[in-house]
Amino acid sequence: MEEKKTKRIGILTAGGDCPGLNAAIRGVGKTAIIKYGMEVIGFSSGFSGLIHKDYVTLSENQLSGILTLGGTILGTSREKPFKKTAKDLNFVNKPKLIKKTYDELALDCLVCIGGNGTQKNAAKLAEEGMNVIGIPKTIDNDVWGTDVTFGFESALTIATEAIDRLHSTANSHKRIMVIEIMGHHAGWLALYAGMAGGGDIILIPEIKYDLDAIYKYLLNRAEQKKSYSIVVVAEGIEKPKNKSAARYISQKIRNNTGLESRETILGYVQRGGSPSAMDRILATRFGAHAADLISNEDYGRMVCKNGEMIESIPLSDVGGKLRNVPLDHPLIKKARGLGICFGDAYLQK
Repeated sequence: MEEKKTKRIGILTAGGDCPGLNAAIRGVGKTAIIKYGMEVIGFSSGFSGLIHKDYVTLSENQLSGILTLGGTILGTSREKPFKKTAKDLNFVNKPKLIKKTYDELALDCLVCIGGNGTQKNAAKLAEEGMNVIGIPKTIDNDVWGTDVTFGFESALTIATEAIDRLHSTANSHKRIMVIEIMGHHAGWLALYAGMAGGGDIILIPEIKYDLDAIYKYLLNRAEQKKSYSIVVVAEGIEKPKNKSAARYISQKIRNNTGLESRETILGYVQRGGSPSAMDRILATRFGAHAADLISNEDYGRMVCKNGEMIESIPLSDVGGKLRNVPLDHPLIKKARGLGICFGDAYLQK
């Protein structure tokens, strides 16, 4: 009988860091090595590692002890191999260099762990003739085709704790606290953190806000002798260029209501640190399923969560799409019933 060839796979993490990346690397690598006897190669700094052939062979021992670690042992970058820039004279060569590395290392599959941009690039690499599997991650939770991404729950816990702490400061000084949460295009994190943290106003990119409605809402709270208010804003809401969302909203509130207001920008702290228990489990499940897909030679797919099931969808369906918060999302409906304002005129009489 012909001996079955041992599969060799590559793994990279691209885009912004987030909790759970190491858990996903471990999930892919350990399952590939222990369950299927594969060889595993890790590329440094995202797609840059493929371009410059910067890699390391990963053993089972190297994958032990990384489940709880934040960041990524492989490093990451925002290298976009298919994007042409004015400074990049080698644009045409990057996809070819990636394919050359892929061929020279005799890879059977490449696992790309990352957000929307990474999945889009993964789909393009598949079009270039490579076997690719995508694993979605992002604290923004905006990757199309999956109910949730790992990183989101960890960031939600961090953001909620920050809002909890700001309640006491806001109450002590009888002021309005405006907290800026990450989320360039989708408001999942601001919505969930705002709800979990007891926000009075939640502003997300999906809902167009009216400053006058915000002023009226806050003045009404002041008239009702409510000593402070919490305003949670996603960084991607409509605002002037080169100005943070929290600073813009806070200044507008001060200037137009006379109420004392302060802003807090949580920033990168939301992306750092050890992943939550649920993100460790989700990232591990995603990684293990990716290894199963490779074993079955079911390439060109992105791992996803559908209800309680870990499944996969074609990578070609994912690229260029965004998972936004629907305006009729049940959590928005419940929030409105609690009297929470989304900056529109819904609660204004």
